[in-house]
Amino acid sequence: MTSMFGDLGTVGLAAALTCLMIFGIPGNGKLKPLGWWTTVFVAMLAASAYKAAGGMFKVVPDAAGTVIGFINGFVKGMTMPALALCFLIFLLFARLNTKQVAIVALLFFYVTADAGGTWLNISDAIENARASLQ
Repeated sequence: MTSMFGDLGTVGLAAALTCLMIFGIPGNGKLKPLGWWTTVFVAMLAASAYKAAGGMFKVVPDAAGTVIGFINGFVKGMTMPALALCFLIFLLFARLNTKQVAIVALLFFYVTADAGGTWLNISDAIENARASLQ
């Protein structure tokens, strides 16, 4: 099967999803801005692609690791699942604009994947798709 974009790859997918968030959230072009739920969905895919791509996209997991280290300085024993749940509560209940939603959702989905939950399956599927296409 031939793709319109050829071999996009995990790095290309991560870059494309990042561009979609950067330019789609303000939405000053011909298309409407991304809504709240669409932003969360794109952030979920982007975080999974970041995890699969590695390389320069490790900035997000490094930031998540920094947050965990910082929080553990105040609250000993903070785990990845607990931090993911805190991000989820913040995401759902705080009054956030879509730019803020994108950042919190990126961190949430990356932390959730690192916590070993169900979301890890998405990044694994992206990585497996990449490996099978090579």
